Amino acid sequence: MKKISLAVLLFISLPLTLSGQGDILTEKLNQIKSTYSVVGMSVAVTKGDTLVYTKGFGQRDIARNLPVDDSTVYRIASISKMITATALMLLYDQGWINLDADISNYLGFTLRNPSFPNDVITTRMVLSHTASLRDGTGYDSFLSATYNSSQPPHIKSLLQSGGQYYTANMWSTSLRPASKYFSYSNINYGVIGTLIENVSGIRFDIFCRDNIFVPLGIDGSFNVRNIANINNVSVLYRKSGSTWVPQTDNYQGIYPPAPNLTNYTIGTNGVIFAPQGGVRISASGLAKFMMMHLNDGVYNGIRILTDTTARLMHNPQWIYTGSNGFNYYGIFNTYGFGCHRTNDLLSTETLYGHPGEAYGLISDMYFSKIKDYGIIFITNGGVWGSGSYSGWYNIEEAVFTNCLQQLPNLITGTDKEREAAFSRISLTIYPNPVTKEAAGEVALQISGLAAEEDVKVNVLNILGQLVGKYQFEQGAGMRNIVKINTSGLPPGTYIVSVKSRGNFLTGKLVII
Repeated sequence: MKKISLAVLLFISLPLTLSGQGDILTEKLNQIKSTYSVVGMSVAVTKGDTLVYTKGFGQRDIARNLPVDDSTVYRIASISKMITATALMLLYDQGWINLDADISNYLGFTLRNPSFPNDVITTRMVLSHTASLRDGTGYDSFLSATYNSSQPPHIKSLLQSGGQYYTANMWSTSLRPASKYFSYSNINYGVIGTLIENVSGIRFDIFCRDNIFVPLGIDGSFNVRNIANINNVSVLYRKSGSTWVPQTDNYQGIYPPAPNLTNYTIGTNGVIFAPQGGVRISASGLAKFMMMHLNDGVYNGIRILTDTTARLMHNPQWIYTGSNGFNYYGIFNTYGFGCHRTNDLLSTETLYGHPGEAYGLISDMYFSKIKDYGIIFITNGGVWGSGSYSGWYNIEEAVFTNCLQQLPNLITGTDKEREAAFSRISLTIYPNPVTKEAAGEVALQISGLAAEEDVKVNVLNILGQLVGKYQFEQGAGMRNIVKINTSGLPPGTYIVSVKSRGNFLTGKLVII
């Protein structure tokens, strides 16, 4: 963060939008498409509660010469885990789940690492990939049987010793669950999908449809047959020689047959609809889900999660120390519930979200709580390589860098008026530094607000975790002083974020 005086901590005025500035980002993204031989891709950018940029490039279906547009739907791979985790946290919000109780209570069978049978495995461990589960050699055979059998196998046949699909490497034999060693594994979210079914009594894809996608107005689903128009679904490609070869979702305008689930018992195998990676959704639809999380569980007046639960999902449950897990080549240095926090994709930014990769696709959904924006990137195929400064691919670094650079220029006409008004605002925090004994008396002098403008104040620790939240209704005209109680915070440096109508000021508060 930029160093500033203690009296007036920070005065920020974002640049006003210039006509046609969105075209600059489009030009940059077209160059990226060409550089990395991209078949098709979608990019979406949000600011506050607004989708300020969305654009499709290239083709969603080569054989039929169909372009990528705003309706193009992709199988987004592991970003799906954040949606699955959200579904589980809905049950948590309703009091059905204790995250630290034995997960066996919610599965209907005993889940233990056979090498450490006395270690209790909790839902918190499974959500955060610290339960000692692995995608062992039995996993692929189990998936094949799950997707192709009229009577899908019980998930315990993969996870319990002696099961038909069980292999010893489904579990760590040297690292016990109690050690909370991080190992990213898809089967963790197959377990979560099964738990959701067993507790709710509702099939996983239907639970997510009715509790997440429909309320948010998203044409998305874990079941491709629920997508409104099958022609919108993008084919995913890998290149073989000079030919782009379809890998999945090559439906040619025809819905696939419905799975035969006549003999399926709900709650025995939630993997059927791929909770680990099977969501089909557009970039603009995913932006609604992202803004819901950015707004701590609510979007467009529809609350999906309580604010405390949304923040719990975002906050790291595991932090890499150098030896307590495999950090996936530098991508996962923290992990929460279906999402992680990173300072590596954009070195100046603290972002929350998740990446995805499968069948030739790569995808990213990340948002900044501090600066109130989000970026989504999805591509159905291309030729890329290792990144120059991070664990992400070079194309991902390029897309996110250019979107961040152009973000100030993507504000809409209405937002320009709000931005101009917001440029009058200044923030003073006092006393500062403040002793812990006096921390309950911290005052914010916010000058320059119009009488009708409400203000939200967030206090974040140096890791970007939300530790205080306040909302004030304005009525004092162009000058107001509000007090926030920070007496419960330990000594340290904190970021104070003041938001009004999607814009923000930030300042630094030091408690000694």
